[in-house]
Amino acid sequence: MKKIAIIVAALCLLLAGCQDGAIRRLSNEGYDFKPGSVRNDTGSASVNVYNWGEYMNEDLNRAFELVTGIKVNYTTYQTNEMLYSILATGGSSYDVVVPSDYMIGRLIGEDLLLPLDFANIPNFADVDPAHKNPDYDPQNIYTVPYMWGTVGIVYDTTRVSAPIDSWGALFDPQYAGQILMFDNSRDALGIALKYLGCSYNTTDEAELRAAYDLLVTQKPLVQAYVMDQIFEKMEGGEAILGPYYAGDAIMMMESNGDLAFAVPKEGSNIFADAFCVPKGSANKAAAEMYINFMCGADAGMANVSAVGYSTPLLSVYEALDEDVQNDGVSYPRDLTPFEPFANLPRATLDLYARLWTDLFR
Repeated sequence: MKKIAIIVAALCLLLAGCQDGAIRRLSNEGYDFKPGSVRNDTGSASVNVYNWGEYMNEDLNRAFELVTGIKVNYTTYQTNEMLYSILATGGSSYDVVVPSDYMIGRLIGEDLLLPLDFANIPNFADVDPAHKNPDYDPQNIYTVPYMWGTVGIVYDTTRVSAPIDSWGALFDPQYAGQILMFDNSRDALGIALKYLGCSYNTTDEAELRAAYDLLVTQKPLVQAYVMDQIFEKMEGGEAILGPYYAGDAIMMMESNGDLAFAVPKEGSNIFADAFCVPKGSANKAAAEMYINFMCGADAGMANVSAVGYSTPLLSVYEALDEDVQNDGVSYPRDLTPFEPFANLPRATLDLYARLWTDLFR
């Protein structure tokens, strides 16, 4: 997404030192609480947020603190599986997490999330109905949409032999040593499945083992398995191509004009990430305030401008420049090439884990 010229009036005022103006503007988003009014069971006013890396305008955390008096402790993870491992072991002290669709389904199924009190999240009304009651939370009890997007291949147009249009480029020996690959099992095996003509959500062991075999043949060609590390490598010309999320691809293309993004002809993934409150939260009310704040029009615009992903908020989408709405990457008109990930049966998840471990033996 191209940078939007006006980020957020509230944050501009804040950064210029006009803190009272920032508070007034953000307060108009519907916040009627007083600073320091919500405290957890330790007596401190704070909210612990765990989000993907490179996935938020962190100035918003400071704005939330200024408006509410509630301190934000913000940390990041790189994969859904990393988040799951923490929540599933009961070691979480987080109040807000932002998993992806299939992982939300798993967390709900394993009773690891708390139902939300939507009376504390009035900005949910601004969410596009198309993003409400999703398959992973059909009654919309546990989630508020955060961002959505698609997956494709980021590539250096000056160093490929022809425009990229297939997942096959990631398995092409001519790019040996210059290929990046996802460093998580669901995305990586999913790419191999899609290239082989299979569903992302297959439970067929033979299909999954064929996808694994393809990753084994690819491994000698791969320069590195990456998540957020892809930014430095692609922007700096250290690699020729790699798969990644469209929002991040947009930001990479802004930094390096030689880069392009392609959705492979075999089809690709469409995903949604959402705010959730995990069991074990010590400050659910503050968590819901935080979610509501991030779903305000100003905060939503600040986030979209900073991270490049696609918004589910109607007011934010309507305020975007037409070139962003029509760039074909941020908001693709034709969604038929895309398939979402679904939560999989335990036996299939266990097979994923074994295959991924075996790949790196």
